[in-house]
Amino acid sequence: MHMIQLLLPLWSNDGERLPHALFEQVRDELTGRYGGLTAYARTPASGLWRQQGGETVHDDIVVYEVMADGLDVEWWVSYRTELEKRFRQDQLVVRAHKIRVL
Repeated sequence: MHMIQLLLPLWSNDGERLPHALFEQVRDELTGRYGGLTAYARTPASGLWRQQGGETVHDDIVVYEVMADGLDVEWWVSYRTELEKRFRQDQLVVRAHKIRVL
């Protein structure tokens, strides 16, 4: 079994607050495909990273998480690329962890 996490920014790269409808669309798509979803959205997580040149960048994110028996890497790469366009991001983090449900 795999747990797939999507780190979704609340703001575009242009500094514009992203509309709630974008998050609802992702929620509906993932729930439809995987039968469920966990959203960590009440208090946004804060991400920091250093860009080339040393500038530190800050972003507020929510985390969406699904569990799947298999990992369709091609689908996830394609979906991440689509989400980067929708959320107007240079790169989104989508990560998968192999898990054992106890």
